[in-house]
Amino acid sequence: MNQQTLVAKKQPFYKGMFFQIMVAIVLGILIGYLWPSIGTMLKPIGDGFIKLIKMIIAPLVFGVVVVGIAKVGNIKTVGKIGGKTLLYFEIVTTFALVIGMVVGNIMNPGVGLNIDPATLSTSDIEAKTNGSHLPSEGEFILNIIPDSAVGAFANNSMLQVLLISCLFGIALVHIGGRTSDLLIDVLENINSVLFKIMGYIMKLTVLATFSAMAVAVSQYGLNTLASFGKLFVAMTAACIIFLLVLAIILQVFCKLSLWKLILFIREEIMLAFATGSTEAVMPQLMHKFEEAGCNKAVVGLVVPTGYSFNLDGASIYLSIALVFLAQATGVDLTLMDQLVMLGILLLTSKGMAGIPGSAFVALSATAAATGSISVAAVALMLAPDRFMGNFRTTVNIIGYAVAAFIIARWENLLDTKRAKGVLGGTIQISSERSNQSKEEVFSSAESYSKI
Repeated sequence: MNQQTLVAKKQPFYKGMFFQIMVAIVLGILIGYLWPSIGTMLKPIGDGFIKLIKMIIAPLVFGVVVVGIAKVGNIKTVGKIGGKTLLYFEIVTTFALVIGMVVGNIMNPGVGLNIDPATLSTSDIEAKTNGSHLPSEGEFILNIIPDSAVGAFANNSMLQVLLISCLFGIALVHIGGRTSDLLIDVLENINSVLFKIMGYIMKLTVLATFSAMAVAVSQYGLNTLASFGKLFVAMTAACIIFLLVLAIILQVFCKLSLWKLILFIREEIMLAFATGSTEAVMPQLMHKFEEAGCNKAVVGLVVPTGYSFNLDGASIYLSIALVFLAQATGVDLTLMDQLVMLGILLLTSKGMAGIPGSAFVALSATAAATGSISVAAVALMLAPDRFMGNFRTTVNIIGYAVAAFIIARWENLLDTKRAKGVLGGTIQISSERSNQSKEEVFSSAESYSKI
């Protein structure tokens, strides 16, 4: 594949998307704090932006995954990528849970609150979750299989779309010949059109960011940050420690800098931080990871799967929140109690995808399973949850990025030279996806066969 090295022309800082998003966040906070009624009125803008993104995610993931599998051209390789991806996710999310629990015990964010759970009501939690519950293991597996292919796309059920995409891609590999080539060409062109549409939608990024922050502050106020200050500090500390772990993993496996990777996706991180939605940046992340040298099949399998199984930020949040709730309500958790809670979290943290109020559902389910923490205590997290969500999405995004590069390197499907060039700024990537020649479409499969 042609990898011409270009020196990126520097534009004025005020024209950069990152600077504009930062300004939008600051202005949004000011509007939400000074004129909360105006901030609330801006809600449709942010909601509309998220809906536009969701509108295009399912067909885009389908196209990227199918073409990615066809490019690898080896079903065993695809299976290995999937297996290693799930193994990596399990290991890393376990690290996240442990770090959150340890930090919660060291910093004691809930000590001294002395809240009586009897004074709390679960009605607000039920309203937040719409009465949802975590599926059992059998239900979770069955839910991956859609009632109809159309329904999977209509409901934006990512795991269901991923299943259909994998089956379609595998079938294309088995069929081969002219039919396979024709369909791959069609999907490549459709992907180009979808990414062009995504480019149109992303022109609303700054406005959507401004709206999301104004709404968040107007609804919950900056007083929330003050009253739960110790919890936010503990969450920040846990996230930083976890990012240091990711930095070590990325450096050891890929010889890449996490800081440079964060700078590379800084616009996506800030957008997800402001909107509280990781889905808002999925297409851009997939495009950037491919441009940075990750194989299409790896990106197509790792990123969408990560949205359900690699919730690093959410894992930190769940463990630290449960320790906080125990301390706030005067529950003394022994080491054995916390080990049991960790085991429960390993299960409940994996079943959250696609569930309304998923964090509260997981917290409630884990609290009920421990038998020591009152389910009513979960209501304490209603106020800080919106801001804690900013932590979750930020760490989740970075987790997806590291996973894509780690799995690509693990399968020898990472162009390390290009990755270092792109992250270092010596290789300029295109802002939009372009069509590739037939030789380029199958270059990854040929490269893999030579390893």
